[in-house]
Amino acid sequence: MSQKIVISGGGILGISIGIAILKLDNRNTVEIHEKENHVAEHASGRNSGVLHAGFYYSPESLKAKFCREGNQQLQFYIKKYDVPYARPGKVVLAQSESESAGLAKLYDRGIKNGVELEMRPARELASVEPLATSHHDFLWSPSTGVSDPIKVTEALAKEFVALGGIIQLGSEISYNDELLANGRRLHADHFINAAGAYSIDLAHAMNFGKNYRVMPFLGTYKQVEQKSLPIRTLIYPVPHPVNPFLGVHFTLTIDKKVKIGPTAIPILGKEQYRILDGFNVSDVRDFIRNTTSIIRGEKHNLGSIAISEFPNLIEKTLINRASKLVPTVGSVKNWEKKRPGIRSQLLNVAKGELVQDFVVEGDGQSTHVLNAVSPGWTAAMPFGEYVAKIALKLS
Repeated sequence: MSQKIVISGGGILGISIGIAILKLDNRNTVEIHEKENHVAEHASGRNSGVLHAGFYYSPESLKAKFCREGNQQLQFYIKKYDVPYARPGKVVLAQSESESAGLAKLYDRGIKNGVELEMRPARELASVEPLATSHHDFLWSPSTGVSDPIKVTEALAKEFVALGGIIQLGSEISYNDELLANGRRLHADHFINAAGAYSIDLAHAMNFGKNYRVMPFLGTYKQVEQKSLPIRTLIYPVPHPVNPFLGVHFTLTIDKKVKIGPTAIPILGKEQYRILDGFNVSDVRDFIRNTTSIIRGEKHNLGSIAISEFPNLIEKTLINRASKLVPTVGSVKNWEKKRPGIRSQLLNVAKGELVQDFVVEGDGQSTHVLNAVSPGWTAAMPFGEYVAKIALKLS
């Protein structure tokens, strides 16, 4: 039986869900409503463009389940639509004995997740990445790639339309006892909420996600031409064991630039791309409530996150921290700002805990993606199929 399915959110996940629905049952009418005038305007177009291999995530998590497969599926569409792509690989470096234990844990996770991964001694690092330094073993991930996140999302949008999907740009979905698009009633047999940072607001309006709120973190980067810092691979530290951030690292872009960053600054607004604007009174209220919840929890120390991260806004500090991985970075000049992004991190209010895995809630009338942070871009295709099957009652 055909249905009209409405999806809120023209990012890579919303589009991937639409593709999956039409492939599962092309009798359906699928409309994506995006409040901006272009797809991938926010998180999908402002992420690192890294196709992650999938070794950071607990084997039982949805992230682990979808990341490796998502990497492969994105490569298929990248090739189909002739989107630029490179596979420089990634090294993860241990800088202390305690980090070596964390590195071993990452390796074990990667092997359990079926990821191509090597643990190699520090003496071999120069043959992989001559500019990096490690005092202990390092991980080599040959399947980590990079592409252009906007062009990839645009390619998937073409695929969705070719399958018969409809994209309505400049159309903002809200809910007030009924589904609305730009304030006008909108019929849907089933509604799928993939609105990114604003998914939680729509979910709350429809009586879902009551145990959660969103805590946004601002990620800023500096970048320079690769010829000024000719690294070969992506270079990452061992991530923090509790906070869901990867630390200051080096990434390569498809247009031959090197980025260092990001910051992970707790901010007020879901689209607060500048420190002093992009938020409102309700954002301030939510920030206070979120901070109170985290303080009452036992897992995270928001104060220590802020103390650690705010200095990264200063170029000299960011470069000094990056020099632990690549000592020659201090001699590089002409750093430029790169367009910032926001990580809309789901917070479990009762536990005061930043949620690590993807979260989906719903019923027969609606499905809500509450958490789709990194590697949400890499995992979008299989995650989209997972959500589509829930919406179509196929799982």
